[in-house]
Amino acid sequence: MTDVHVRRHDDADVLVGDVASALLDRLEAAQARGEVPQIGLTGGSIAEELHRELARRAPDSAVDWSRVVFWWGDERFVPADSPDRNARQARESLLDHVPVDPANVHEVPASDEVATAEDAAAAYSEAMREHGVGFFEVLMLGIGPDGHCASLFPGHPALEAGDAIAVAVHDSPKPPPDRVSLTFEAMERCRAVWFIASGEGKAEAVARALADDGSVTETPARGVRGDETVWWLDEAAASAL
Repeated sequence: MTDVHVRRHDDADVLVGDVASALLDRLEAAQARGEVPQIGLTGGSIAEELHRELARRAPDSAVDWSRVVFWWGDERFVPADSPDRNARQARESLLDHVPVDPANVHEVPASDEVATAEDAAAAYSEAMREHGVGFFEVLMLGIGPDGHCASLFPGHPALEAGDAIAVAVHDSPKPPPDRVSLTFEAMERCRAVWFIASGEGKAEAVARALADDGSVTETPARGVRGDETVWWLDEAAASAL
């Protein structure tokens, strides 16, 4: 695999600090070029820690948060106020604490806003066509112990989605069962894909994702590459490399 970089860190705190620094630098550089950077957020415990660190550092950075556009790589199809929502987590840990422009925050419609996950995927795709610029400056992703990324799970029919931006996911092997995910085609339109993983429980999946040989069907995280792809890992998550 080309243009794939692995960055190892002593522990989760160092990992979070380095990712926060790199993201702020990247946003500042894009804005200095006159761009309005578009980024994709992810969910999970390490993402929540990263969001809190970004909020903590925001007052001392040169990032104009009103000129950053936010998307999500996937979302759980649950009510808008559900604690399972990645968007709710991001709002509570980051977006409510920095001066974002609400028009630049594009959430996947919730289950109390549209009837089906298919409707949510269609609306999210249309929003991306209308408000996107065709690529992410940075798309941040996690990886599950089974090797899934976003809500594309091993052996799941959603892996085969083509000619689409977002897809409905049913019968997810981890709850909640209904979700919306960006497709591989959408996720590869990135200047940078950043996988962020912490903990020994991710080590085997990380090793499979980075192995010279392997199947995207078995390890979906193998299927996402940007112009630059970086794996940000603590030593525990990197322990099987």
